[in-house]
Amino acid sequence: MITTGIITISDRASQGVYEDLGGPALRAASEGYGWQVQAEVIVPDDLAAIQQAIESLSAQGCGLILTTGGTGIAERDVTPEAIRGIMRLEIPGFGELMRMRSLELTPNAILSRCLAAIVQRSLVIALPGKPQGAVDCLSFVLGAIPHSVKLAQRVPTSC
Repeated sequence: MITTGIITISDRASQGVYEDLGGPALRAASEGYGWQVQAEVIVPDDLAAIQQAIESLSAQGCGLILTTGGTGIAERDVTPEAIRGIMRLEIPGFGELMRMRSLELTPNAILSRCLAAIVQRSLVIALPGKPQGAVDCLSFVLGAIPHSVKLAQRVPTSC
């Protein structure tokens, strides 16, 4: 079973201005895949807050951390920079595949800066802020997640 943490990154949702829809959508998808959602957090579009949330969920044992929001090109979109500031390594194929498959659905996918990286002993996947986009992108990379989580957690694998 994959222990999962979910982080919604949104100034307005963190202030209670509107209801978070991305986190619950990722929770439903994660549970549908048979993963255990251990924790959910909402933070503002703030580099330090994002990094602290990721490091905290990793320290709590989340092998998979999903973020939703902050991957666009607006001035406050800093999720990729936050992750890159604390990662051990980036896994380019995740972002490449998410953008490629998303382009079949919307031309704006070219603006996405979705990515995946290893932070401490966790696989972190930065997904779009729109709930359906986050769930779609997660489904595009689903096949690589279990093996990636095992490698991040340093679990011996057969290949």
